[in-house]
Amino acid sequence: QVQLVESGGGLVQAGGSLRLSCAASGRTFSRYFMAWFRQAPGKEREFVTGISWDGDTIYHGDSVKGRFTNSRDNGKNTVYLQMNSLKPEETAVYYCAAARTISGSSYYLRGTYDYWGQGTQVTVSS
Repeated sequence: QVQLVESGGGLVQAGGSLRLSCAASGRTFSRYFMAWFRQAPGKEREFVTGISWDGDTIYHGDSVKGRFTNSRDNGKNTVYLQMNSLKPEETAVYYCAAARTISGSSYYLRGTYDYWGQGTQVTVSS
C-alpha cells in the first residue's frame, strides 16, 4: 500500500514558477514508476510527466517539454515537479500517481496507475 500526499500548489502569475512535491508512504516507494497528471475544470485528467524508479527515464507530455522538470529522491520517498513559465491554461488540480509496472507507452494512461494522491490546486493568473 502506498499513500501519496501532494503539496506546493498555489496561485502564481503567468510566466512564474512553482515546485510541487509528492510525499509517499511505504517502504517500497523506490520500486514504483511515479507520474504527475493534471485535471482542469471540465476536462479529462491528462498526463504531465513520469519518472522511472531510478530516475533514469523521464517522459514529458508535449505541452510541458522544456518547461517542467521531474525528479525524485528515493531516500526521502518524494517526487518533485518543477514548473516554469506557467501559462493560464495550465490552471488545474495536479495529481501524483504511482504504478508498479509500466509496459511500453502505457505511462500516459490513467488506468496504469495503482495509487493516487488527493491533488493540489495550481492557479495561473493572466
